[in-house]
Amino acid sequence: MSSKYQVWVLAAAVAAVGLSGCATQVKRVGVEEVKDLSGAWNDTDSRLVSEEMIRDSLSGGWLKRHRSAHKNEPVVIVSSVRNLSHEHINTRTFVNDLERAYVNSGDVRVVASKNERENVRSERSDMDLHGREETRKEMGKETGADYMLMGSINTIIDASGREQVRFYQVDLTLVNLTNNEKVWTGQKKLKKEVQNAKFRF
Repeated sequence: MSSKYQVWVLAAAVAAVGLSGCATQVKRVGVEEVKDLSGAWNDTDSRLVSEEMIRDSLSGGWLKRHRSAHKNEPVVIVSSVRNLSHEHINTRTFVNDLERAYVNSGDVRVVASKNERENVRSERSDMDLHGREETRKEMGKETGADYMLMGSINTIIDASGREQVRFYQVDLTLVNLTNNEKVWTGQKKLKKEVQNAKFRF
């Protein structure tokens, strides 16, 4: 075996080892496991904040007053949550967490959002043309909401060098759709200290 061939084989082996060391590695983790990699808003924040705020909402006096006046569970529509923060936050995920927490509580009923209703209405219209008569769903049978939940996510970033303190404030308001009365307001604050932060906002 020539020395040139040996050098080539050795170089190829070294390159292979180097590439294997740079290969992407994936490790599955539990959905409930907390992983703060960047210090930014993440799935754990979304889940914990939504669950806590819905618990606070359901303990408010508005629920008792509604049940006393109407003898049934209130119907809620979860509207948009505006992202007024420095970060890109998927507020749709947060809205879904809010809806799930409300539905799973069993204390309120939740109706579809505006975009979801448009899809359902389109399907109902198509069904009216193509579905068997005994299976068609009539128009004008939708359940109207009693209350609308809306809110915003704000941040304050305090940074010095590569150290940051990130402050998040989530505000939610539940509005009576009949008279625009704010029947409940909730607020949740989070603060994270990030060392060796790579990004500034």
